[in-house]
Amino acid sequence: MIPSLLAEIERDMTPEAGAAFMIIASEYLARSRDAGEFVGTSRTPQQLAENFRESLPQEGRALTEVVERVARDVIPDSTWLYHPHYLGHQVSAPLPAAIWMESVIAALNNSMTVFEMSPVATVIEKQVVRWMCDLAGFPAEAGGTLTSGGTEATFTALLAARAAALPHAWERGVGNEPPVIVCGEHAHYAVTRAAGQLGLGTQSIVVIPSREYRMDAPALAQRLRELRESAVTVMAVVATAASTATGSFDDLEAIGQLCDQHGVWLHVDGAHGASALLSPAHRHHMRGIARARSIAWDPHKMMLLPLSAGMLLMRDEKDLDAAFTQRAPYIFRDGEDERSWDQGMRSFLCSRRTDVLKMWVALHRYGATGIGALYEHLCTTTRTLHAAVAESEAFEAMHEPESNILCFRYVGRRVLKDTQLDSLNRELRVRYNASGAGWITTTLLGERLALRATVMNPRTDAGHVNAVLDGIAGLGRSLERSGQPHS
Repeated sequence: MIPSLLAEIERDMTPEAGAAFMIIASEYLARSRDAGEFVGTSRTPQQLAENFRESLPQEGRALTEVVERVARDVIPDSTWLYHPHYLGHQVSAPLPAAIWMESVIAALNNSMTVFEMSPVATVIEKQVVRWMCDLAGFPAEAGGTLTSGGTEATFTALLAARAAALPHAWERGVGNEPPVIVCGEHAHYAVTRAAGQLGLGTQSIVVIPSREYRMDAPALAQRLRELRESAVTVMAVVATAASTATGSFDDLEAIGQLCDQHGVWLHVDGAHGASALLSPAHRHHMRGIARARSIAWDPHKMMLLPLSAGMLLMRDEKDLDAAFTQRAPYIFRDGEDERSWDQGMRSFLCSRRTDVLKMWVALHRYGATGIGALYEHLCTTTRTLHAAVAESEAFEAMHEPESNILCFRYVGRRVLKDTQLDSLNRELRVRYNASGAGWITTTLLGERLALRATVMNPRTDAGHVNAVLDGIAGLGRSLERSGQPHS
């Protein structure tokens, strides 16, 4: 059996075998750009499961048969992020060069735990992190690591903040009076999750109210004074750039000054918006970022990389070293020069892919200027969407867009109560997405449900966003005429 298996493996290592997968991927990329195609499936999980309810394969199949199965049963019912009417979650239509680099990453299968298992990728990661630290205005002692995404980056940053506030917490725990984390009401759930994971408890979160979906800096100043007067240790303040719901940026300069005055760690969750640093037209949203001690940044969002490619930047890399105080002599060699190159002791993960390679390839292929221009283009298209919403009697905008996210509501004839509009907009999202004509999400702003559009595809233009609005408006009128759902 082994000789025949090895022969099959050899055949699968040929350019022809690789091309079989590349062809169906390329065909998907070509088809998904057609606005007439379906964006996503309307089939239920139970219906989809019927395609895969099968016994564990005991014998291998021909590669052509496997590729055909992928083309038939996987691609059609997946969500097509390259479709120009996809305005859904913050997941990008990834840059092609980075897509193809994924196959090289998988073929190499190097691990970022130790230098000896990923020598080239390790030095490239150091260089790419240095580039991003320079964009943030961080000093020479800055550093960082790639992560699976913003949630891991924020967790790791707050772990480092805990080490700074409670140096013995790793061995002894946080005690009966844990420090608090201060964040805005529109902070990502990663902050609350980290509080639970770090043993602080979610009750240790101090929430600052928002003003126009941004953390209220005067309210933060007052709360920090109150906490200091009460002798409560503030482990970190978490600012957001930009928020998941509306794409709004906290005032990093004002918040950073307050953190400096109180000697408090400032973490900036820039998972979505830190890529504004690449755009001269949008860099002002990040003013004050150099005051942060840590930054979460997701290149797999607005730098348009394939999942996953997150990043954590530290103003002083020693803070990252202090976050993880473990010895593992079977992997890491203490006391040797190579130790400083072993990224595993700076990461929550042990098994970690060389995802930095696709980021490095994208930067070389399209340039920082090009990627920054794409960021600006996505934001410009979002402003076009906002203008169309503002001009339409059928919709109302919930805010002015600062990035590539817009929340709005279908209001139709403007005779329904807010609670009725909530129900109507909720049903609109379900029916519109099920139609396959486009894809949007919803969120809550205050007590009101809003439709939420996120422009993540550079090929989406004014005609596409207007087509999405027309489709939603048509469904809205139909629902209003039928009286459903107005509960």
